[in-house]
Order: sequence, then structure tokens, then C-alpha cells
Amino acid sequence: MAKSGDKNNSKSPSFHPRNPHQGRYKFGQLCKTTPELKRYLIHTPTGAQSLDFGDEKAVLCLNKALLAHYYKVRNWSIPAGYLCPPIPGRADYIHHAADLLAKASKGKVPRGDKVRVLDIGTGANCIYPIIGSQSYGWQFMVTDIDPIAIKSVEKIIKLNVCLQGLVRPVLQKNNQAIFKGVIKETDQFDLTLCNPPFHASEAEALAGNQRKVRNLSKDKNNRSPAKLNFGGKKNELWCPGGEIRFLKNMASESKLYARQVTWFSSLVSKGDNILPLKKLLNQLGATKVEVISMGQGKKISRLIGWSFLTD
Repeated sequence: MAKSGDKNNSKSPSFHPRNPHQGRYKFGQLCKTTPELKRYLIHTPTGAQSLDFGDEKAVLCLNKALLAHYYKVRNWSIPAGYLCPPIPGRADYIHHAADLLAKASKGKVPRGDKVRVLDIGTGANCIYPIIGSQSYGWQFMVTDIDPIAIKSVEKIIKLNVCLQGLVRPVLQKNNQAIFKGVIKETDQFDLTLCNPPFHASEAEALAGNQRKVRNLSKDKNNRSPAKLNFGGKKNELWCPGGEIRFLKNMASESKLYARQVTWFSSLVSKGDNILPLKKLLNQLGATKVEVISMGQGKKISRLIGWSFLTD
């Protein structure tokens, strides 16, 4: 029977203490690093500096500034239409995942390139490997079923010396597999990461985005109903059966690599998916299951981590 923990459920969680993206964005500092960000700044009714988060170009420029300022990645871009993720939330996943690794290292977060991490479905943005390699020095293997996404990651690595030798992209040739075909018999990983497709269909993804745009944009009446302000291709945003089917497939397949991975993990956006996942992992023989609530303010997501190894 797996041991399980569910942290921070009594109150809305804030960012992890090691997450550098605490509080409001420091636009003054970011503009010094990336001057072009200035053109996208607006002022709130109270006079504070902000950004039109409904504008995809503004969001893209903000990401460039954050990656340059905090992670030394000064040459970053993604192909048009691909997912441009919110970096503070992605950083939170990395820091909480580091705490999972600390459980197997006498409470100390392991650092350096001896720590091997597998990022499943890394996308064209390479966000998790950037944050993990620059925050902790970890070595990453990153996979995706999309050749364009893999080419984008290769370009980001080539243009940023700080990533070279720490990030290796691998094309997943089987779009029905998650770990199969990329984890070899001799491979050992300390951690796997994943941000699974959230929606079950394109229509569901577009509807969800429009709600998001209405909440974020200063110009709520002039947005195209078919526009994704954060971008995203089919395999990044939706898959048949949605998040729960993807995660159940991942959990089932992870059993095959129980001795080669210390901690498997994934984001879980829908809270209702946690209980069936924990039930399945217990049936599969996981020895440990951890559920960690993450977020700031009203937005909450969850990290689920599991292991088949004993102490």
C-alpha cells in the first residue's frame, strides 16, 4: 500500500519558498534585461505597471524577459502557435519536484548534472529543462511526439551556451507511448516531469481559453473567439479522453520502469482526477504517492508524484 501525502489543502497555497517569482512582476528590472518589454506595459486604474495578458505578443515578450533575467537564457523563441507557458507556475513545479528528490537524499535537494530528469512532452518552449538546469544544474532528456517542437528545443540549446551539455532532446516516434521507446534498458532517472494535455477536444480547449482571455484582457470585447492567447498545438492542449486518460496511461506504463525511475511525477489540473489516480497507483503497487497543491491566489494546480521503490 502506498504512503500518501496531500500538502497545503487547508488554505490557498502560495509559491514555493525557493521560487524567485514571488509577488508582482518586477517590470523595472525585466525591462533593463529586455528593453522591448516596455512597449507592452500598461497601467492599472491604481497607476501600477502591468501587462495586457490577453495579448499573445506581450505574454511572449514577458517570457523572454523572465528567462533572460532569472535563468541566463537570452536567446529564446518558439514557433508561431506553440504553447507559451506561464513561467512562475512552471518554476513552482520544478521546486516542489526538487523536494521529492530530497526525500531520497536525507532531506537535501540534490544538485548537479549527476541528477537525471526526463521531461515528457516538453513542447517547443523547453521551459522545464531551462528552469531545472539553471536552478539546480540537473541534466535533462526531453521528449515530444512533434518534430517541430524537438527542432525548436535544439535551436534554443544551440543559441544558449548555458544549456549545452545539460539538455538532450529525443523525438518520441510512437504517439501512443509515453516512456516506451525513450527509456532504454540501461537508463536510470531520478525524476520524470510532465504537463499533460488538459482538454478532451479542440472545442473544449478554445472555450476554456476564451474564458481566460475575458478574465485577463483589458480589451474584453475585441478578442477573436478562436484565438489562443497562450498558443498551443493539439498534442499540447488536448487528447482523446483528456487529462485523466493520459495520466492513467502514464501511471500504467510507469510500472514497466519501476526500477529505473526514482520519482515519476505530473501536473494535475483537475482536482477530481486525484482520487482515481491514487486508487490506480495503489493497484499498480506504488510504494509512495505524494500530492502537493501549488498555486497563488485563486488558481490552484497539483503535482502528483509516485515511486515504486522502498526507502
